[in-house]
Amino acid sequence: MCREPVLVTKNNRPVGFMISIEDAADTLIPEMFMQKEPGYEECLQAKVGRALEAFKEGTPKVAPHDAVTSRVWERVKRKVKSTPA
Repeated sequence: MCREPVLVTKNNRPVGFMISIEDAADTLIPEMFMQKEPGYEECLQAKVGRALEAFKEGTPKVAPHDAVTSRVWERVKRKVKSTPA
């Protein structure tokens, strides 16, 4: 079976697309639908605020793309494993 994305149109204009569950598992899409822990939004805002301040001060922390990607995927995997089915 071929798992190609399906383009959804309205009046001949693209309005969305569908992908398989298997393909979505390898993206950040599941993170968008997972229940957030209490305090998640506040924590995220604080981290973004600290990053912006460091950028303005000229002292941002920079990490290689591969290292950041690896850390993100490890967090997603841990969260998926700890989420009840």
